[in-house]
Amino acid sequence: MEFPPPPEPVESVEAPELRQRIDDGETVTLLDTRPVDKYERWHIGGESVTAHNIPFTAFQGEDIEEGTLEGLPTDRTITAVCAIGQSSEYVAGVLAERGYNVEHLADGMEGWARVYDAVEVTGYEGPGRVWQYQRPSSGCLGYLVVDGEEAAVVDPLRAFTERYHADASERGATLTYAIDTHVHADHVSGLRRLAGRGVEGVIPAPATERGLVDADELRLVRDGDSLQVGTVPVEAVHAPGHTSGMTALSVGSNLLLTGDTLFIDSVGRPDLEADDEGVSAAARQLHASLEALLARPDATLVCPGHHSETTTRAADGTYTARLGEVGDLGILSLSRDQFVETVLADMPPRPSNDGVIVATNLGRQDPDDEAAFTLELGPNNCAATQSSGD
Repeated sequence: MEFPPPPEPVESVEAPELRQRIDDGETVTLLDTRPVDKYERWHIGGESVTAHNIPFTAFQGEDIEEGTLEGLPTDRTITAVCAIGQSSEYVAGVLAERGYNVEHLADGMEGWARVYDAVEVTGYEGPGRVWQYQRPSSGCLGYLVVDGEEAAVVDPLRAFTERYHADASERGATLTYAIDTHVHADHVSGLRRLAGRGVEGVIPAPATERGLVDADELRLVRDGDSLQVGTVPVEAVHAPGHTSGMTALSVGSNLLLTGDTLFIDSVGRPDLEADDEGVSAAARQLHASLEALLARPDATLVCPGHHSETTTRAADGTYTARLGEVGDLGILSLSRDQFVETVLADMPPRPSNDGVIVATNLGRQDPDDEAAFTLELGPNNCAATQSSGD
């Protein structure tokens, strides 16, 4: 769609700067100009964020319908947002012409989806060091484990393949392993792209039962199998339920990468692989896996595969918590039958394009980079509920 030039020039803000404002707790006012359905499915949020949704079509023509701008503040900056930064720039110009203090988000929601930060997990007690990758647009979390001259990335995203090599190199290491905790349904894995550049790709063995096409080219791990990253032991802990192959990773002395089994404020959903007939059995598997993880020491540091907009960060800026703290979630104290009923009663929409993404992560499809990036645009929908403590 062709958009007219803005009637008044406006400044733009880059996505990393907007992320920092939100992280710092600044008051942020957003005006999202995408259609209502796209806004409701996926938008930028946060405790300090006030968002308005007025589609671009409301600003077409010479006159704006009375009441359209009601609620927009005149005493602080408004940041206009759209899909790729075009309609928002025009709308920002229209508002600037009317005296509003307004800017627009450069590259829109696509730019937001390219924000990817690495924050050190200071609660990890070694050996080596661990960083958490954070993608605020989808709540995806990944991890970089470094010790000496070796490094491993866990749950890498294809869109950031080059980033992992650069980050390892910056820390004096070479990327040795790329590990997926399971066959993801919400993002395109970077496993194969990294494996094609001399990194050993690692995936749970049960993925072969789902039609993994290149098992001979990857390292398959089962419950209890270990890898070594420098002097850091990384042990596979089979934790099925979210998927049949979901595998947590015990790292070093006190850290547990729980993937999509256990989050800080919720648990994984059991319906992305299982059909209608099998979803109850998958939920029971998930309950058993959670019981096994919760039997570990309370001081174990839980490092999940996702966070939500309401997840509270730890003091070091990571989405991590001690197992004893996470164990206070109400849903984790339920009996198996109560757990299954509760989880299945509160299922969010499936991740966008999950069928194509799963096929891609099994090696059965190979979209180009642009198509792969577009496939995964959307919110975090891998949790069974975002209010499991209620």
